[in-house]
Amino acid sequence: MAKLALRVNGGNREIEADDPDVPLLYVLRDDLGLTGTKFGCGLAQCGACTVLVAGRAVRSCTTPARSVAGQDVVTIEGLGTLDRLDPVQAAFIAEQAAQCGYCTAGMVMTARALLSRTPRPSEAQVREALAGNLCRCGSHARVIRAVMRAAAQGGR
Repeated sequence: MAKLALRVNGGNREIEADDPDVPLLYVLRDDLGLTGTKFGCGLAQCGACTVLVAGRAVRSCTTPARSVAGQDVVTIEGLGTLDRLDPVQAAFIAEQAAQCGYCTAGMVMTARALLSRTPRPSEAQVREALAGNLCRCGSHARVIRAVMRAAAQGGR
């Protein structure tokens, strides 16, 4: 049994893991109850599991939880609140950029990472950043508009 000390959504959390290489996704969902981060492919190819680690978009399904110890991990639950949405979340709502919603959290987190490092991206930069996030419902055009809206409104 291994103890893992993590900093998630601004709080310090400690869990016991049977496997020291347990993926961060499983710790977030199963141990911490943060189910906004989704399991998609398990191979870091779809983006549904994207979270921020030290401000970078990271695929939590293939990231060992122990590898993020001491770094800030932010999930969709920690990005904004109902009273104060993150600009990306607000833009996704305004553009109706979610259909089934399964990929949405990963797209929002990827967009947040992009806008944090490139506050005024071109549409091509947005498309490139989101290229690894799959949406089976076909809402990519609305997602691109949402990210561009968030950027135009200051996005940070």
